[in-house]
Amino acid sequence: MLDPNFIRERILGALPGSEVDVNDTTGTGDHFEARVVSPAFAGKSMVEQHQLVYAPLQQWLKSGELHALALKTYSPEQWKKLGSR
Repeated sequence: MLDPNFIRERILGALPGSEVDVNDTTGTGDHFEARVVSPAFAGKSMVEQHQLVYAPLQQWLKSGELHALALKTYSPEQWKKLGSR
């Protein structure tokens, strides 16, 4: 069973300076959703942004320990345009 803070720390380790919120969507420790706002996403496609987030979690995705991670990713500029909702 994984903890949202563990996932958050892994993402922050790969994308320092990011704003990361992670929630356990089912309470079972294997289905999560994350919102990541990162300067590293500037000029990148959504697919490229998601690849950057999934990269530090590959071990847990491959083992099935992390079964699902729904992502919402934004550059700081994109987030600002959305009004930081």
